[in-house]
Amino acid sequence: MIIWIILGLVILILLWLWLTYNGLVRARVRADESLSDITVQEKRRLDLIPNLVETVKGYAKHEKGTLEEVTKARAAVMKAPAGDLAQRAEAENMLSSTLKSLFAVTENYPDLKANENFLQLQSELTDTEDKIQASRRFYNGNIRAFNMKLQVFPTNMIGNMLGFKPRDFYDVAEREKEAIKKAPDVSF
Repeated sequence: MIIWIILGLVILILLWLWLTYNGLVRARVRADESLSDITVQEKRRLDLIPNLVETVKGYAKHEKGTLEEVTKARAAVMKAPAGDLAQRAEAENMLSSTLKSLFAVTENYPDLKANENFLQLQSELTDTEDKIQASRRFYNGNIRAFNMKLQVFPTNMIGNMLGFKPRDFYDVAEREKEAIKKAPDVSF
């Protein structure tokens, strides 16, 4: 009889370990997937920018500085290491800021604002920016859930034993606050 009780307890403990491990793996995979979603949207934005810059170039030839800043910011994003979230977030924020400057410059060109190609590109870029923000929120939600699993008892013991490590949030809040405070420079 005691053997059956011990065997039952061993089976329950193994079942609990199996479920805990699988829960941690699922949370980690969701976090990886959500980071991939951010990357897809950022890639889409990077692909749209050259078309937007070329469209604006035709109308605003003397806005060379702003166009160069957008191009430099895009290059910085492309060079940012994929594994370094802080550096990548900083480059992404710089790109967002220069795009705001570009859209501010275009306000001075009524013909450009009415250009169908420009309007479509601007709309797609705005939609992509919204998707990037949503992807970042989704990622941070998944990271919060994953990190919480790693901190609550008794999952924290299993997670630590199996080498699971907390992940960093995709944090651009402070940089975005600074960018919002500073109005884009528009000069002629």
